[in-house]
Amino acid sequence: MTNSRRWFIALLVLLIVAGGLALAWVFDGVTSIDGIQARIASLGVWAPVAFVVIYAVATVALIPGGIFDLAGGVLFGPILGSFCNLAGASLGAAGGFLIARYLAGDWVERRAGPRVQKVVKSVKADGWRFVAFVRLVPIFPYTIVNYLLGVTGISFVHYMLATVIFMLPSTIAYTWMGYAGGQAVAGDTNNIRYALGALALIAIVIMAPRIYKRLRTPSPDV
Repeated sequence: MTNSRRWFIALLVLLIVAGGLALAWVFDGVTSIDGIQARIASLGVWAPVAFVVIYAVATVALIPGGIFDLAGGVLFGPILGSFCNLAGASLGAAGGFLIARYLAGDWVERRAGPRVQKVVKSVKADGWRFVAFVRLVPIFPYTIVNYLLGVTGISFVHYMLATVIFMLPSTIAYTWMGYAGGQAVAGDTNNIRYALGALALIAIVIMAPRIYKRLRTPSPDV
């Protein structure tokens, strides 16, 4: 093992431990979304940074990100909330991928079983387009996909580009839904259009299989 790899592994472990402690602080004695929101909001100007870190660590820990997408919309609004949610989910996706590739590949293959070979074959056949598809259409749980893709041969750069770009529609949709829901609970129903816009984005995501099929179909010779 080279020195650079040792430093990388040490840094990754340190970040996971630090994030785990932050995650424990957030959830300690908290049993509702309101409690999570209040605890994060208590950090003031550092709240967005803390939220992104906690989201990322939760993703690595295989905690579903839906609750964070909704909370991000409530806490920070549709614009900053979308940015924070996308940043947290992307960092978590990077963490899961790198852990599987450099630290726990054998464990991932044992735990995932036959699904690993299915994903490996799909990545060999379609490359980044398969990553785009699984980000648009959750045929596997999002947090598990991060680890499964880490044991394939796809490059980290292609993986991250496809992840960030094709995760954006659903991230915006769920952030808007969280924002509109928070406003409605507070008595303001004027922002219901955000929820309608989110539903429209989700409808587009549902159409993703057709997009994927067209990407896979070679163009006919002219």
